[in-house]
Amino acid sequence: MSAKSVINKELFTPHDERMLVAVQVKRRTKKKIPFLATGGQGDYMTFICLSVTNKKPSHVSITKVKQFQGSSSFVKRSQWTIDQLRQVNGIDANKDCPEFDLLFDNGLDQWVASSAGEKSTFIQILHHTCQRYCLSRKPEFVNCQSKLLGGNSILHSAADSVTSAVQKASQALNERGERLGRAEERTADMMSSAEQFAVTAHKRKREMFCRMFIASIYLKFQQHQQNCSL
Repeated sequence: MSAKSVINKELFTPHDERMLVAVQVKRRTKKKIPFLATGGQGDYMTFICLSVTNKKPSHVSITKVKQFQGSSSFVKRSQWTIDQLRQVNGIDANKDCPEFDLLFDNGLDQWVASSAGEKSTFIQILHHTCQRYCLSRKPEFVNCQSKLLGGNSILHSAADSVTSAVQKASQALNERGERLGRAEERTADMMSSAEQFAVTAHKRKREMFCRMFIASIYLKFQQHQQNCSL
C-alpha cells in the first residue's frame, strides 16, 4: 500500500473524511523551529493533503502530515480550512516546476514537491475544489499554468473518460438486450413449434389408435362369419 493510501486510511477515513489529493514536499527555505517543537525525532517526510468530509455540509481542509524517521505511522502537524487559504503561487506559469507557495491567513509556506507532475496534480485538484466549495471568497491562483486551472485539465479528461466509458457500457447493454430479445423470440418460436408438433403428434396417435381398433374389430367380424359358414 502506498504512503498516500495509508495516510487516507489512518488519518482521514476514521473521521469520516476522504482525501482528495496529497503531495510530498520539502521546504524551500529552512524554517527555524525549536528543538522541543519537533521532539528531536530527526528526519521526516512531509505531505500536504487536501480532504473533504463525507457528511453535508461539506468541510474542506488542508493538512500537513509527517512521518518521522524510524516510525511507520503518520501524524497530523497542522491543519487549515479552505477558507483560510488566500493564495496559491505556482511560481512559473510558463514551464513545469516543482516549487509552489501556499499563503494562509496566519503565514506563508514555501514548498518543493517531489516532482513537477505531482505539484501540477495537487494544484489542479486544489483549484477545482476551491471552485466547488468556496462559496464566498475564493483564493487567488497566481503564476499557475493555464492548463491547471481549466481547459484541458486532468479532471476534465477524467470526466470525459468516465462519460465515454458509461456511454460504451450503455451501448453494450443495449446491444446485449437486443441479442437477448432476439434469442427470446427464437426460443418462443421454438416452443410454439414444439407445442404444435406435440399436438399434431397426439392427434395422429389417436387417429392411428382408432384405425387399429377398427381394423381389429373388422378382423374379428370376418373370423366370426367364417366360423358361422362352417
